[in-house]
Amino acid sequence: MLIKSWVGRQTMLDGHGLDLSNIPDPSSVEERSSRQANIGQLCGEDSLLIIVNNPEATRSADVEYPYRASSDMLYFVGWERPDAVYCLANTSGELNSILFIPPRDVLKETWTGIRLGLDGAEKQFPIDRAVSIDEMSTVLRTLLDGCTNVFHQRGLLTEVDDIVDKALLETSRTRQRTGSGPANLCDPRPLVSELRLFKSESELELMRHSCKIASAAHIKAMRNASAGMAEFQLQAIIEGCFVYNGSQWSYPSIVGGGDNATILHYVENDSPISDGDLVLIDAGCEISGYASDITRTWPINGKFTKHQAILYQLVLDSQIAAISACKPGESFDAPHNAAKEVMAQGLLDLGIVEGPTLNEAMSPEQLGTYFMHRTSHWLGLDVHDVGVYAPDDEPRLLQQGMVLTIEPGLYFGAWRTDIEIDEKWAGIGIRIEDDVLITIDGHEVLTQDCPKTILELEGIIGVSS
Repeated sequence: MLIKSWVGRQTMLDGHGLDLSNIPDPSSVEERSSRQANIGQLCGEDSLLIIVNNPEATRSADVEYPYRASSDMLYFVGWERPDAVYCLANTSGELNSILFIPPRDVLKETWTGIRLGLDGAEKQFPIDRAVSIDEMSTVLRTLLDGCTNVFHQRGLLTEVDDIVDKALLETSRTRQRTGSGPANLCDPRPLVSELRLFKSESELELMRHSCKIASAAHIKAMRNASAGMAEFQLQAIIEGCFVYNGSQWSYPSIVGGGDNATILHYVENDSPISDGDLVLIDAGCEISGYASDITRTWPINGKFTKHQAILYQLVLDSQIAAISACKPGESFDAPHNAAKEVMAQGLLDLGIVEGPTLNEAMSPEQLGTYFMHRTSHWLGLDVHDVGVYAPDDEPRLLQQGMVLTIEPGLYFGAWRTDIEIDEKWAGIGIRIEDDVLITIDGHEVLTQDCPKTILELEGIIGVSS
């Protein structure tokens, strides 16, 4: 629980003019109950939905990684702790929800923290009944006997997989006589993904706050930058700002200086950033599970060189074109195509690609040599959020409530051996990424607080160092 009177107070990790004090509440019990009703209806009568929380992961020996709950568990229940299984039974149209969790245990709680317990869970979460995880085997078998279709994603908890498999394969006389028991194993992900793709207003408020914290973190890194500092020092500034303001990273931060910026998923973050280099920072945080995802690229010494500025403005122009294509009724591919067209024309004008036509310049063999990834992905409870991009092999149309990233880039890795790169472009990697909500009549840039024009960046880099 965040202490709202402290988070966002003016300190070295404040928002530099961004108000981070108005922390949205998590989605309400009523909203999560409505989500359960929606998925129960989609699963149909005589169905059982099973959601297993993520298992804990061992880092080494008896040390575990920080725990992060399953996004589906967060979406439907809001339960954030491990060793939990949620079941939603639809019996003749009547829904019944059960959450299996560890019961109170003073000895274990002394070591690992106070548990909410069964009574506490029933009072605070949108469930009909909380049951000890120790009783799951018996109770789950009874639930399975009463359903026909089991919606369950295998592979998270062997115990649940084995119980489901045994119920599906059982050939008892009772089942032969009555025809009761599960007959079909169904994948719940397509149904759940479609629900999660469209964000409610409460979800959007959490995402706006996540984006505001991430923007403040990027600003903090810009203000404290200086030539010669290490990539991990910028990472520490950004992630420190996340933690100070009650969030955590939504994916491992990418901080790449110079040629490292040309590696798309660079993760080492261990090199010094030389005077004159650009640094690419791809870093976002999450609030109540809801992610932000921002990338900014800027000169560590506060001043773009001539050739850096040329390429940077080209990427920015392509991003602005892509954002303009974010509106209801447009294809999911429309922003990507808009970015590609601007980028290809710019590279054609610079003589970097040979064309000779724009269509040829946009090809994977030409533009794809320097811009080799897609422009967008969905964003929500996962940084690469769920949702089908091309149902029936046709790009889906953008609709109100969808959130996607817009992140074109150009990468001229001096380390590459497959192509020759002009010395003036070598070692330049640029990506600019914002998070965009599709609204009823257009779009809202959720990350608009984070500077990105050349003038804005050169006016803020290093002012606190």
